[in-house]
Amino acid sequence: MTETQRYDLGDFTLQHGATLRGAHLAYATYGTLNSDKSNAVVYPTWYSGRHVDNEWLIGPGMALDPDKFFIIVPNMLGNGLSSSPSNTTGAYAGPRFPGVTFYDQVRAQHQLVTRHFGIERLALVTGWSMGAGQTYQWAVSYPEMVERMAPFCGSSRTSYHNKVFLEGVKAALTADSAYANGWYGDRLPVVGLRAAARVYAGWGFSQAFYWDKEYEKLGYTSLEDFLVGFWEGFFLDDRDPNNLLAMIWTWHHADVGLTPGFDGDTVAALNSIRATALVMPGEKDLYFPPEDEAWAVNHIPNAELRVIPGTWGHFSGNGINDDDTRFIDNGLRELLDRPGGLG
Repeated sequence: MTETQRYDLGDFTLQHGATLRGAHLAYATYGTLNSDKSNAVVYPTWYSGRHVDNEWLIGPGMALDPDKFFIIVPNMLGNGLSSSPSNTTGAYAGPRFPGVTFYDQVRAQHQLVTRHFGIERLALVTGWSMGAGQTYQWAVSYPEMVERMAPFCGSSRTSYHNKVFLEGVKAALTADSAYANGWYGDRLPVVGLRAAARVYAGWGFSQAFYWDKEYEKLGYTSLEDFLVGFWEGFFLDDRDPNNLLAMIWTWHHADVGLTPGFDGDTVAALNSIRATALVMPGEKDLYFPPEDEAWAVNHIPNAELRVIPGTWGHFSGNGINDDDTRFIDNGLRELLDRPGGLG
């Protein structure tokens, strides 16, 4: 739908002290910024996703209609398009790439939004999974900018149970001898990538999804066909292991309470949000269960919890099931019709 663009961040110092020299954000835009710059939406990417993977929720007649809104999709640092282990040279190349927090991700995006586009307020910030985490971070880091927020299938902080899952993916990637402590060069650790895919497969969809053989609706003829064709195919599709590990680090350390000024107090950070919020967890999401997001909503001043029904688990937010897509799109449409939280 659109071309990849680049915004140079220059020497970008991260929350934990490392400086990425010559850092950049890759991004794409959809639609046209209006004269008073009031129609801007930020829609960040997710774990290993790129901006094209967000396009399922953008289109004519949808809530995120490019004829109405100017939609900015920034690629996360670490995803292979923005500054990442795979495209960084020098001391921070490959496995030496430093830890990037959601606070860092959003601060980089804020530079793009304010310095490059001159936007002072955002009509909406929304995103799936790690994109949802960045949505929460936007509303905490820049409460004076975000009118509305709609995180779906994601969280304001990574739970311990979620961290257990991430440790499984990390162990699978690094156990392959070809990984070579991250210095694998052109010889990708394919065994590790396939193993990581199978770890992911047990978490991305719910038990009921597998019981009902819902994968057949995606065109797969057996469980093994789904594991190989969908999951292994996904991880082998130009996913660099060091990039995957860098994004795991970001995900593992996610907590809006770690935003400067809150001293680790997640509740205080959530209380500071001014945006009108619609939080949409998946009913059977094993990463981010509705109970976790109900807790967050209880601490956001103007927030509604609306659970995405069904058995597709975390991937109810990925655009591959039409019923879930309609549910999310309808939620965004209703949210955009409400007054923003900034008055």
